[in-house]
Amino acid sequence: MPRNRSAIAALQKLEADREALDAKQRELEVQAARELGEIILGSGLESFSKKGLRKVAEELGKLGEDAAIEKLIGRAATRASNAAPGTQ
Repeated sequence: MPRNRSAIAALQKLEADREALDAKQRELEVQAARELGEIILGSGLESFSKKGLRKVAEELGKLGEDAAIEKLIGRAATRASNAAPGTQ
């Protein structure tokens, strides 16, 4: 019988541990959201609609950081050089 009680106790401990981890995850998600919000505020992205910002973020996430930066910076540089030919 003690084995049954120890298995029950182990399950209860596992459930308590899981609840503690869930609470910690929620806390970290709130902190991460706050950090991301601080980055976005003042960048111009705060003027995007919620739906638009989500779509932009998802697409940038699919590309990955390096490819997204290259695509955005590369296009901006190309536009700038095309807009003012011969001014270099």
